[in-house]
Amino acid sequence: MRPRMNIFNLGSDSSDVRHANRISTSDVDQLAYFAAVNGITEQQARDLIQRHGDNLAVLVKEARKLRELG
Repeated sequence: MRPRMNIFNLGSDSSDVRHANRISTSDVDQLAYFAAVNGITEQQARDLIQRHGDNLAVLVKEARKLRELG
């Protein structure tokens, strides 16, 4: 059975299990992608993860708030 692919797990290695609804600060590519998609810097993304945890839905909501503030 092929591993399921999503925006964070591009099927590169089945032993590299990533959760589609979690963001990791240790995965540079994942962090960079999240920051780019949400219009924030990588440092801002790291700060959001430290402040709000690694849940993708929460982080997207908080990134939106951050963008709206300026």
